[in-house]
Amino acid sequence: MSELISLNMGNLTATVDPMGAQLCSLKLNQNEYLWQGNPAFWSRRAPILFPIVGSLRNGRAESAQGPCTMGRHGIARNYEHSIENRDEFSVTFELASNKETLEAYPFRFTLKTTYSLVSERTLSQTFCVANDGSVPMPFCIGGHPAFNVPVPGAVDESFEDYVLKFEKPWSCMLPTIGEDGLMRRDELRECPAGADFVQIDHRCFDHDALVFSDVPERRLTLLGAKSNHGVQIDFPGFKYLGVWSAVNDAPFVALEPWTGHTTACDEGDVFEEKVGMTILQPGESDTRTFSITLL
Repeated sequence: MSELISLNMGNLTATVDPMGAQLCSLKLNQNEYLWQGNPAFWSRRAPILFPIVGSLRNGRAESAQGPCTMGRHGIARNYEHSIENRDEFSVTFELASNKETLEAYPFRFTLKTTYSLVSERTLSQTFCVANDGSVPMPFCIGGHPAFNVPVPGAVDESFEDYVLKFEKPWSCMLPTIGEDGLMRRDELRECPAGADFVQIDHRCFDHDALVFSDVPERRLTLLGAKSNHGVQIDFPGFKYLGVWSAVNDAPFVALEPWTGHTTACDEGDVFEEKVGMTILQPGESDTRTFSITLL
């Protein structure tokens, strides 16, 4: 097991595991905001989703380079990422394609993930994906940080006291995700319906994640109505935001910026044609950043 990497600025501490380049702790004043992976609910904490978000139909799709065969959320979380650079307030990890990744995803890539403390309350996470091959490369990418709910320091608050707070009133039609992990875009419900918040409870996640698209200002705050404490996530450059918790009344909520989403029932199985795919030409790279602010 590789040594964990910790970054500190004032009272903010972020810790990252080179295995999967996964954020594994985010503390403010020694209070742990990040979900700690209790396997009774969900054993991960903040995996990187690449080169897919969600699932392929039957774990497989076809591409110009051959079959893509991988489980939910892709392959990046399954490998140790090397440390490319580190300074006082940031660390950059790198994962390059190899013989094993090419069997699952037949494209040559380099994925760099940088964690940076940008203030005494804010951590940014930046993905830089490069096409190292000689053919166009399709991919999606996303984050999956999960946070303790109630957040630390919240007194007499329960899960049901939390809201998803938006920057302004708006309406969004949310699709349904089935037990097979596929999206049903013909089964929609309006949420929010002209409001600037959604009151959450565990029933919200009976059908997997809430998948919002084009969130106003690309900002959402998970906020305790009594304590006024929570987590703000800013995700410019990401069209979608998944909000998820495990179905067994898990005491966490994941806030997940995505460039694409899980396979929809009404789309085909050509990898390049899936919704939200970014297509990188040979030698090109693509950079996306989201940030987490503890409130």
